[in-house]
Amino acid sequence: MIQPWIHKAKTDLIFIIGPSFFVLAIIFLFQDYITDIEDKYSFYTWLFLIVFIDVAHVYATLFKTYFVADEFRKNKRRLLLLPTICFVVGIILFSFGSLVFWSFLAYVAVFHFIRQQYGFMRLYARNEQKTKFSVFIDNLTIYASTGYPMLYWFFSSERKFNWFVENEFFKFHNSFFLEILFWVYLIIILVYITYTIYKSIHNNFFNFPKNAIILGTALSWYFGIVYFNDDLIFTLLNVVSHGLPYMALIYFREIENKANVNSRVFSYLRSYNAMFIYILILLIIAFSEEFLWEILVWNENISLTTFDFSNWQFLIVPLLSVPQFTHYLLDGFIWKSKKN
Repeated sequence: MIQPWIHKAKTDLIFIIGPSFFVLAIIFLFQDYITDIEDKYSFYTWLFLIVFIDVAHVYATLFKTYFVADEFRKNKRRLLLLPTICFVVGIILFSFGSLVFWSFLAYVAVFHFIRQQYGFMRLYARNEQKTKFSVFIDNLTIYASTGYPMLYWFFSSERKFNWFVENEFFKFHNSFFLEILFWVYLIIILVYITYTIYKSIHNNFFNFPKNAIILGTALSWYFGIVYFNDDLIFTLLNVVSHGLPYMALIYFREIENKANVNSRVFSYLRSYNAMFIYILILLIIAFSEEFLWEILVWNENISLTTFDFSNWQFLIVPLLSVPQFTHYLLDGFIWKSKKN
């Protein structure tokens, strides 16, 4: 059996599997400088991590949906109705207070991030001979790798980072429960390692990318949330490990591999340097959205004090959240087709 790469070994290792390990190595090498970087270069870390990766990856979904003529015609009702639903739900949630809105969106975001890692794991396991136990232990391990750090966040002492805003998650400090969770987590990991060794010897094959994505997920979530208690480290591991693989997956499977797609956007991309144009489009859209967030809502990294938009937050915040909210929900549908 050959290794089940999504694209090629080199590109998978660099753009899909590698980001978790690369960022973690950078953190350990330069952890003594993290505080200085946060204090002195906060604008650039925001620009690179939040705008050019986190926000940009949301719009990569366009290249699998709205920019693909056949896909848009086939799923037109869903693609038009879902943003409307997100906007209406956002207004209703915001009417109960901004914290209710951001808390709801944070829980949805966490679920989306967890499911993406599950999706990559399943992609890399697609050619394996499956049994009920093998599927169960794979699923249990990827969910433990992401679920335990989040439960640690919920039940530990105060962390120095947020997903969106302060107090967005329900928290209850319980050291005894955390200890139980740790041992359950450790047992699951040990069972997975033991079973993987047995299966690899029995089948005379080691699924490198699947095990690497599970290991990278476990390391990035554990060190980003449990081991370190730092905002920039959390953002680095959370954003880079999630955003870069997603943008790479879209490019490899939806742009590079679909040469005959009936779409002006795809035809234009293939006429020039496709990757450069793809990235440029994402960066322009992402910066445009985040610029609006800054001047209308946050006023942290970019501020225009001429106007006061505070009375319009109940419309502005849900409206600006539509692309992000839609991405979270839409991503649960677009990868389910066997043709994908």
